[in-house]
Amino acid sequence: MAMRAPLPVRDGVGPTRLRVPRTGPWDTIADYVTGRFSHIDPEILLSRFDRGEVVAFDGGIVTRTTPLGAEDFIWYYREPPEEPDIPYEVVVRHHDEDLLVVDKPHFLPTTPGGGFLKNSALVRLRQEFDNPHLTPIHRLDRATAGLVMFSVRPASRGAYQSLFADRAVRKVYEAVTVVPAEGMPELPRVVRSHLTSTRGSLRAVVHEDREPNAETLVEAIRIGPSTAHLRLHPRTGRMHQLRAHLAGIGLGILGDRFYPDLLDEAPDDPERPLQLLARELRFVDPLSGAPREFTTGLTLREAARV
Repeated sequence: MAMRAPLPVRDGVGPTRLRVPRTGPWDTIADYVTGRFSHIDPEILLSRFDRGEVVAFDGGIVTRTTPLGAEDFIWYYREPPEEPDIPYEVVVRHHDEDLLVVDKPHFLPTTPGGGFLKNSALVRLRQEFDNPHLTPIHRLDRATAGLVMFSVRPASRGAYQSLFADRAVRKVYEAVTVVPAEGMPELPRVVRSHLTSTRGSLRAVVHEDREPNAETLVEAIRIGPSTAHLRLHPRTGRMHQLRAHLAGIGLGILGDRFYPDLLDEAPDDPERPLQLLARELRFVDPLSGAPREFTTGLTLREAARV
């Protein structure tokens, strides 16, 4: 069960939770925090303690003199970073008392992370609908466009989250890939591998010596001289699964800076978005028992050129 935050959502942004060690070379929790975030001016961090903006599980104020070991977790609000502008809109495809389904554009993260806080689909939508309870039921990579489903209210959230946990949601993606010099692999085909990832890792790791834990059905929509338009049916949901699976059979996605080769970091190029799109979501509604199907209104620009 998730730990309930003692601070409310503020301006669409939830508080950050930080685990604090019980022992160590720090006299106070504030000492640990200033050491942990040494890239930030310590007076800026200490001022948050002085303003009462750092709290414990019970909502009690953690001060700059609270000793180490007094709390296992603290909560605070991140300072909004200087964020690059992402001039693309989140478009609502469906909205009812339980679900909000939207089209997320390329380059916009689903949730806050890295250098993006308010420039995320979650924060934008919480502000637009004035609903601090909005929570993503699944996520898309920042570079991937297409359908994302959000829970509108806590009472029904678990039922929809269970759909994804139980692999009861049929997901369909599209991608535009390169055609290898040696020619296309035979399609349709099922790609299986064992993929793992660690927190903060940039790419998934493929383990050739382990039993597969990720599976994708790859079908051709149209194959041209140099590019191919593909339909993808992931039967699991591992990090970067589609990108890694296509790269593994020689079909690198156009605009992909992570697979097959990890390229140097560069600014987002609106002329070269990753050509990967979450197209469809299908499932049986756990509350009504009715079939549900959602389709994106977005397209891949390179698909028309195949």
